[in-house]
Formats: sequence, structure tokens, C-alpha cells
Amino acid sequence: MANVSVYNIEGKEVGSIELNEAVFGVEINEHLVHMAVVQQLANKRQGTQSAKTRAEVRGGGRKPWKQKGTGHARQGSTRSPQWTGGGVVFAPKPRNYSFKMNKQEKLAAIQSALTSRVNASKLVVLDELNFPEVKTKQMKAVLDNLKVSKALVVLGEKNDNVVLSARNLPTVRTALTNTINVYDILKYDTLVLTKDAVAKIEEVYA
Repeated sequence: MANVSVYNIEGKEVGSIELNEAVFGVEINEHLVHMAVVQQLANKRQGTQSAKTRAEVRGGGRKPWKQKGTGHARQGSTRSPQWTGGGVVFAPKPRNYSFKMNKQEKLAAIQSALTSRVNASKLVVLDELNFPEVKTKQMKAVLDNLKVSKALVVLGEKNDNVVLSARNLPTVRTALTNTINVYDILKYDTLVLTKDAVAKIEEVYA
């Protein structure tokens, strides 16, 4: 099992914790990780883009000039794609870009992403994270103590003071254990977990 240090909010090491290899020590499947990221980005797309084809553009019913004798190339309509104001070739139309991954694939992708953070020494475990009031300075101080800047902070339970304290930091995102995803884990340089978040992740994703 991987053994990682546990820190307090002052950045001091206060112990260690053994991570479950079934979650944090699997063989990384790059294909499924890539697929999970593509799926999340595809599912976010609105798919509302639209342009008119030559059949939908108004006008152009009359042949602009006779077929022969003018010196021009033959033309059948002023709404052909090569004309200004003409239709678009293979015009984009509204469509749904989303696709599905089965549960086993999603699970393997999450486990691979978590393992990659451990292997890269980019996973930090906190004994607890709790603030008496909403203060962005407090959250910034904790991250500075941990020598972390761009981080995904995962909490075991909802904590409004922590969430609101981190909200104004542009390089920090907070999440609960049931809302973590592959894209966010890989997007942020460091994954910061509380001890109770580690326990819940091992319980859900093992």
C-alpha cells in the first residue's frame, strides 16, 4: 500500500496514512482516462451551432446569366456556395455531442486518475479542514503552508465556510467525494484531500 504523510492546516506533518491500492494503486489505463475527459467535455457542449445550406438560403432561383457566350464560368444560382451570400457546404446543424461510458469504465478512469496523482507525488492529505468563518485569506494561507497553488480540494462533507473561502481563488476548486471527476483531478496540479474524504473515496471507488 502507498503510504503518504498527513499534514495540518499549518503545513506541519502530523502523521501518515496508508492508501487503499484498489483505488490509489491501480495500473493506469490511459485510454479510459482520455475517454473520460473527452466525454465530460463533449457532454458540456451545447451543440446549438447552425448555418444555412444552399437549399435554405433565400433567393437565387433565377440563373444569373446564360450558359454560353458570356466569357464567365457557367452558373446556375447566386446562392451556390462559391457566391457571397450563398449557402454553406456541409453546414453545421444542431446536434447532441454527448456519449456514455459504462460504470466499470468510469470507475477505472477515476482510479487511474487518482493513482496518477499519487505516483506524481501530487496528492496531499490534511487531517482536517475547517474554518470558523468565511475568509479567503485563511484558505490562501493553508495552501501557502502546503506549498500548493493550483489545487482541487476534496472534502468529505459539505462545509460552506471552506467552499466560500476558496471561491474567490481562481486556481482553486472545491468538490465533495461524490462529485469528483477525471477532468478536474488532472486539470489541477495538486489534489488535496481531507482524511475523511480519503475514507469516503476508498469506500465508494474501491
